[in-house]
Amino acid sequence: MPHGQHPHLGTSWECCVKHLWSEKATTKLVRMQTRPLGRTGLDVAPVALGTASIGEMFGPATVDDAVNVVHRAIDSGVNVIDTSVHYGSAEERLGVALTGRRDRVILATKAGRFGSDDFDFSPPRLRASLEQSLRRMRTDHVDIFQLHSIEWVPLGPVFEDGLATLLQLKDEGKTRFIGMTGYPLKTMEQVVRQPGIDVILTYAHGTLLDNSLAERIVPMADRHGVGVMNAAAVSLGLLTPGGSNIRIEHPATPTIRDSAERMRVLADERGIDLAFLANQYSIWRSGAATTVVGTAKLKNLEAAIRATETPLDPDVEREFVALRPDPAEQQWESGLRENN
Repeated sequence: MPHGQHPHLGTSWECCVKHLWSEKATTKLVRMQTRPLGRTGLDVAPVALGTASIGEMFGPATVDDAVNVVHRAIDSGVNVIDTSVHYGSAEERLGVALTGRRDRVILATKAGRFGSDDFDFSPPRLRASLEQSLRRMRTDHVDIFQLHSIEWVPLGPVFEDGLATLLQLKDEGKTRFIGMTGYPLKTMEQVVRQPGIDVILTYAHGTLLDNSLAERIVPMADRHGVGVMNAAAVSLGLLTPGGSNIRIEHPATPTIRDSAERMRVLADERGIDLAFLANQYSIWRSGAATTVVGTAKLKNLEAAIRATETPLDPDVEREFVALRPDPAEQQWESGLRENN
């Protein structure tokens, strides 16, 4: 197989986000228009499916919920599924849901974070984790393998032994592409500069509250040929009508929370679905190739897909962006202080 080519997804690059739906003549599947993921040769839909919710990280979800949302995502043109060993039972459930459909998705998983406070990026643990992930998901390889939330440990060993292990696993055919994930801009800028990195995933930077993804990360990634995956369009729940319900204390600063609250009030006054608007903004303005939307609910998935079809109203956008914190106050601290 030529480098970067997926046997069923092809290599044509379609960057425009207008007219996002087209119908394949020979099937009932919808083909969402795609964007290039860095230099990988992969073409990705503007929305990817995140799986923490189907692994019950944010509340109960059944195996049927998982299967239904995965199947609906694939049949709607979503071609990237992002998971992790950290996401509870998500990988096992994907193994069920992807039976007979594995060749229709770009499958991404992560290792190195094994619990809220359990991090291990040593070569033996990374290798063992990937092997376990492959067994759980009933596949012989993943398309993207990333080190998960690296800002919580000293970066030296991650960029040396961890990256070397990723490159070896790629050479062995266990993964087609490699990358790292995290939150701090300083850390992600360092990742982009590492030789051999294909993809990064960062979160809550391509949002109504913080557009540093488009301003800082994407331009650098483009120069290095690194694909960018965006996540947490709703800023870990802050940009939803009811606010965050994550099980841990939200890491956002009081300034960020105040801005989010003012956006919630404005959305209520205008009769706007804030979560839908937040997804629109991330999909259309973040600059990332794809935005990962994590859900086990069909209605949330379908709303995210509708956001790919619905351009932002520029007047509405200006009104909400005006409530954003000052640039110096748009991020919170995550992980080791030295990595922020």
